[in-house]
Amino acid sequence: MNQDIQLVWQEIRADISTEAALWQLAIIVAACTIAWTINGALRAYVMRNAPEDWKLGIGGVNRALFPLSTLIFVSIAELALKHWQHTSLLHLASKLLLAMAAIRLVVYVVRYIVAPGGMLKTLENTVAGLIWMMMALHLSGLLPEILTALEGIKFSVGKNPVNLLLVLQALLTIIVTIFIALWVSRLVENRLMRAQDINMNLRVVFAKLLRVLLLFIAVLIALSAVGLDITMLSVFGGALGVGLGFGLQRIASNYVSGFIILLDKSMQIGDVVTVDSHYGVVSDLRTRYLVLRKLDGTEVIIPNEILITNPVINHSFTEHKARVQMPIRVSYDSSLELAMQLMQEVAARHPRVLVDPEPTVQIKGFGENGIDLMLSIWIPDPEEGSSVLQSEIYLEVWRTFQANKISIPYPQREVRILAN
Repeated sequence: MNQDIQLVWQEIRADISTEAALWQLAIIVAACTIAWTINGALRAYVMRNAPEDWKLGIGGVNRALFPLSTLIFVSIAELALKHWQHTSLLHLASKLLLAMAAIRLVVYVVRYIVAPGGMLKTLENTVAGLIWMMMALHLSGLLPEILTALEGIKFSVGKNPVNLLLVLQALLTIIVTIFIALWVSRLVENRLMRAQDINMNLRVVFAKLLRVLLLFIAVLIALSAVGLDITMLSVFGGALGVGLGFGLQRIASNYVSGFIILLDKSMQIGDVVTVDSHYGVVSDLRTRYLVLRKLDGTEVIIPNEILITNPVINHSFTEHKARVQMPIRVSYDSSLELAMQLMQEVAARHPRVLVDPEPTVQIKGFGENGIDLMLSIWIPDPEEGSSVLQSEIYLEVWRTFQANKISIPYPQREVRILAN
């Protein structure tokens, strides 16, 4: 066991039933109380008065503010008290508070990077468990022995001798650098998405390219930090190129198609499109696929290659509005001019119908049982659907026709029986 840790536990066992332990416990309780009070007041003041751009960083500091401020008070008390008595209990509390601050900061970063879901909870529990386990091994004095045992497990990778400790250090370094890269990319992405003077598609492209670039740099830095020769990546790059050329050509095609769609602005988030038999609103544009939210709430994932090779109807490509046509038939006995006027007036009164261009009614033809009319209206929000709109207008037209003695015909057949 480490001598310093052994001395700490010996002093705690010796002081556990003395006044020295009571003084240290009182200091810890007082430090927690003072830190909690200051933390609450400071957090409320800062979050109320801080600029919006600062709140992200302030949120991370707030999570670690309580354990860090408590740690400061405990450390000051330890420095002042060690001239008169043992302070091993304060020393132990300092290490636990440091671990608590590290867990809160790391969990905050994980929550900022990973989307809410089961994966997030698993990562949080894993990170907290690993940090507490490392702290427990350190305080128990077993950590140096475990590190020595891991270093003794040796094997060869090619011509290079390595040990298990080096492999674990390499994995930890890569994970840490990747998390830092993802955190930085999310910070920059959030600021980029608020840049209203840049087109939305360009913002998405820049955000995706930045994330890929930062991840690539993070992996290179991690490999260099653990002493691996990054020139061997040229072999991996060649193998990856062969794989893309043969087995992954469809995946590569989807990624290339995604960047083409984002750059040529043929589709943007919020557009109303029809792809094959799917009609809905573009809710997300990814580098590999498009997410189409249909009007019934379901979401369709469409590979980008389909959007490049197949015809796509973009109902809001030029203007974010759509035309809705409603066929209505009136009888030959009704006043045609009055029916057309009433249909226009009913449509114009609906709050979702645009005034410019105004609703129009055209005569489509003279049918078997009545005159076929077409009511054409324009709406500014096609992503909200038109079924409810048509139902409301049809109902109002029916009521208006009844009030004005205009009849809607039903199929009729005239049967003649001729005698021989």
